[in-house]
Amino acid sequence: MAADLSQIVKAYDVRGVVPDQWDESLAELFGAAFAQVTNAEAIVTGHDMRPSSPGLSRAFARGAAARGVDVTEIGLCSTDQLYFASGQFGLPGAMFTASHNPAQYNGIKMCRAGAAPVGQDTGLAEIRALVEEWSADAPRTPPATRTGTITRRDTLTDYAAHLLSLVDLASMRPLKVVVDAGNGMGGHTVPTVFASLPLTVVPLYFELDGTFPNHEANPLDPKNIVDLQAKVRETGADLGLAFDGDADRCFVVDERGEGISPSAITALVAARELARNGGKGTVIHNLITSWSVPEVVKENGGTPVRTRVGHSFIKEEMARTGAIFGGEHSAHYYFRDFWNADTGMLAALHVLAALGGQEGTLSGLVAQYDRYASSGEINSTVDDQAGRLAAVKTAYTGRDGITIDELDGLTVTAADWWFNLRPSNTEPLLRLNVEARDEPTMAKTRDDALALIRA
Repeated sequence: MAADLSQIVKAYDVRGVVPDQWDESLAELFGAAFAQVTNAEAIVTGHDMRPSSPGLSRAFARGAAARGVDVTEIGLCSTDQLYFASGQFGLPGAMFTASHNPAQYNGIKMCRAGAAPVGQDTGLAEIRALVEEWSADAPRTPPATRTGTITRRDTLTDYAAHLLSLVDLASMRPLKVVVDAGNGMGGHTVPTVFASLPLTVVPLYFELDGTFPNHEANPLDPKNIVDLQAKVRETGADLGLAFDGDADRCFVVDERGEGISPSAITALVAARELARNGGKGTVIHNLITSWSVPEVVKENGGTPVRTRVGHSFIKEEMARTGAIFGGEHSAHYYFRDFWNADTGMLAALHVLAALGGQEGTLSGLVAQYDRYASSGEINSTVDDQAGRLAAVKTAYTGRDGITIDELDGLTVTAADWWFNLRPSNTEPLLRLNVEARDEPTMAKTRDDALALIRA
């Protein structure tokens, strides 16, 4: 019987519970299908520290090699380290990780040569169709005339060197930084990337452990950065950094242990990348980053471009516009000089360079980039997403001084506030983000919107 992959093949990746929803036999078929759809002669694979990752990754390599494809395995790595290998070697790549999902999950993030994304519209649907067909014991196309080779190659030092070449760290003063790796791949990459810098690193949970014994490896959830905040205060550190499970996202905490919004980090990095490019360039931001992002981009000579939420949209716009940088509210940061792929590590290096290049505190430095009051993302469970969205739209339509757009969900904008309301693709939720020029206005706007959503 054919496998039903509807539960595990998502918009941008493969993700599900092992072995209940997928296993090594399916991973082998995914490897063969990836080889066929990309039409590659060679690919690169990597994996995180989850217990199931090495076996799934090796099965995928076997499936690709059976189709005559040579496989370079870089072994344990962060997701952005896999993107580096894909870009540096010019090869399609597959990363075995379920990012910040619980231990029983695993998944595959796939890309074409040069770290170009593979999503539903760019090959993932065809890969899924082949795996479903083959799992039903349908005849596969004849095997390759030769079996591909599988070789190991370490890329960690080359990855670190590439990142360090993209940020001027020469005049950085010594800093004390607490790093919470969450038992994820930050524990693998941080020691090598930071080794040559004038940093005193206070490590938290650097032991690679895919069962996540200390907390979930999702730093956007406030409960998962409590230990980091306490350690920053306790040690008198200059800042704290928290990486997610596959270490492609980075969250920053200031010297007081207060979280810094990813919008403020986006604005700070945008200003630095524009300066590095002579004050010219396009910067991509999604529509729920702060007003401060496009403001800072314009103030520094750049052109801001607003896009939908989600890495495939950001990467498409990066490629279309030749943008130098892109940032999202979810702490994903994309760089032209990193094949338009996202790397939290490079954003972290920018923060370290900015802080280390002056004598003040991080909270003082980012104050200029954090200009408005925001609600953060508020989820509401609803029976009828479309109905509630329509009700909210009706309530604000025709009001003086208010504009409405539907680029991604519903965005309602006034002179001194805005909010965006988006349906979740996977759950019966509406996600609300509100921003205003001051706290009382934000609170009133938030409460008015929630009253309509939850009516």
